[in-house]
Amino acid sequence: MHNAGRVLGNALTRFEARVLALMAQSGHAQTRLPHINLTRHLDLEGTRITVLAQRANMTNAAMTELIDQCEGLGLVVRLADPSDRRVRIVSFTDAGRLWLAAFARALKKAERELFEEIGEDAAATLLNALAGYAGVVESLGAQDGTN
Repeated sequence: MHNAGRVLGNALTRFEARVLALMAQSGHAQTRLPHINLTRHLDLEGTRITVLAQRANMTNAAMTELIDQCEGLGLVVRLADPSDRRVRIVSFTDAGRLWLAAFARALKKAERELFEEIGEDAAATLLNALAGYAGVVESLGAQDGTN
């Protein structure tokens, strides 16, 4: 019998490596997994740093370091929150939106490859089952205040 955690972790590692390789092929070789961790939690209209850190389950300091890196790459910018000028909102730049489009294409291609390799039916069953499992985990976190 397989260790579920190891199998899921290995599958995620392979999938993420493929997405990063596709990003590099599309001219975004500077992309690293932590950058994706920031951008997956960033709303298109912008998000407060504290909310990004909370969504990513990171400290504000660690999130700020990621934002610094992505800002250095030209993907995001920090702007004053119109409702509270003391607070910063992180938003995608125009280059960041182009990066996001390239990421979406890389993600779709990696998903297609996954479906081709394990079969449409198996992939659909797997993703539906994992989505259900993840939903249960998310609802448990919401109940105990950790999510």
